Amino acid sequence: MPDPIDVHRLTASLRRSHEWPDVVHLHETGSTNVVALERAEPWAPVLAELQTAGRGRLGRPWQEARGAGLAMSVLVPVVPDPGWLPLAAGLAVRAAVAEVGVRADLKWPNDVLLPDEDERKVCGVLCQMRPAGDGIVVGIGINVHHTREQLPVATATSLRLAGVDADRTALAASVLLHLRRLHADLTASGDRAKGVHDAYRRACATIGRAIEVHRPDGAVEPVTATGVDDHGRLVVSGASGSDTVAAGDVQHIRPAGTSTSP
Repeated sequence: MPDPIDVHRLTASLRRSHEWPDVVHLHETGSTNVVALERAEPWAPVLAELQTAGRGRLGRPWQEARGAGLAMSVLVPVVPDPGWLPLAAGLAVRAAVAEVGVRADLKWPNDVLLPDEDERKVCGVLCQMRPAGDGIVVGIGINVHHTREQLPVATATSLRLAGVDADRTALAASVLLHLRRLHADLTASGDRAKGVHDAYRRACATIGRAIEVHRPDGAVEPVTATGVDDHGRLVVSGASGSDTVAAGDVQHIRPAGTSTSP
């Protein structure tokens, strides 16, 4: 099994740029998001070697193998336009995996895909507002050391399968530092926030694609994604004209003849 997260090294890496609360490192937990919500301390990272009740978007179970992934959550202050926070988290992960030599694209609103792995998913993001409305927990799950057999679906991949033996401690520090920088830009608004918006649009593989939008009410609509607006909503064009999508699930429609089988 890979080495556990090195809390002392992670703390030292984080505190080179900002003051950070103590890192919580758990051998096992149901959900790092739940722990971060209950702890209620801004910028206090929560990491677990095994997450047994993690959830993805729309309540999907997030399966994990002990020590193979990076399961991490952090409570952050609310930004002026909260719809941009999961998108910025994706940018943070993209920047961190680029530092270990892996090219990644972003699928709106919260998935990180590897184009060299047939657009398989390497990371998911789940953001949850605290009931009091005074903070948002950003939950990030990255497949790091998983073998093909340890992944729950054929459309998932890992950094290991992409040819990289990543250090989870260094990866966690990198993601958190990039997230804090992007969060500061979103909080500053103006040109700094616009820079985050533009960076996301350049990295988003959903824009320009034929997609299916799965609405919260169960409806499925085939459309073309044409952009991301200034509130982080996906702009789409379909049979009924132009619209924006703020909530729901998006599936990229693959060209005929492509496959996601291992």
